[in-house]
Amino acid sequence: MTSPMAKAGTLPILLIEDEPSVMAYVQAALERGGYPVVCCESGVEALRALASGNFLGVVSDMRTPGGVNGADVHAWIVEHRPELASRIVFITGDVANDETVATLRKTGAPCIEKPFRVQQFISVVEKTLGKSE
Repeated sequence: MTSPMAKAGTLPILLIEDEPSVMAYVQAALERGGYPVVCCESGVEALRALASGNFLGVVSDMRTPGGVNGADVHAWIVEHRPELASRIVFITGDVANDETVATLRKTGAPCIEKPFRVQQFISVVEKTLGKSE
């Protein structure tokens, strides 16, 4: 039996963020924007969720603990969930880092630099994932 929430526009966004304050801020912004959210604190946890669940898209910090970072999550998605490969938005506080710059170039994914305004963030999410229903 499918719930009435299971229509296409209500798939959750997978949020990968290890800083509790940033996670709370981004989750609140997404939910106020009408997007359901599933939160993961690490890339490892996110890969488990991606392997078993369906998502509208992914919002991921570039740097996450546990040995699986945003670039690793993107690479896994390209291989295992290609329908989500163009539905990723990165958030980072580290756009000057060479590794981060290389990853963003390689993936072509939009990146929002912390700290950011909610409206700026939601506008990138809507452009990448579509408006919430």
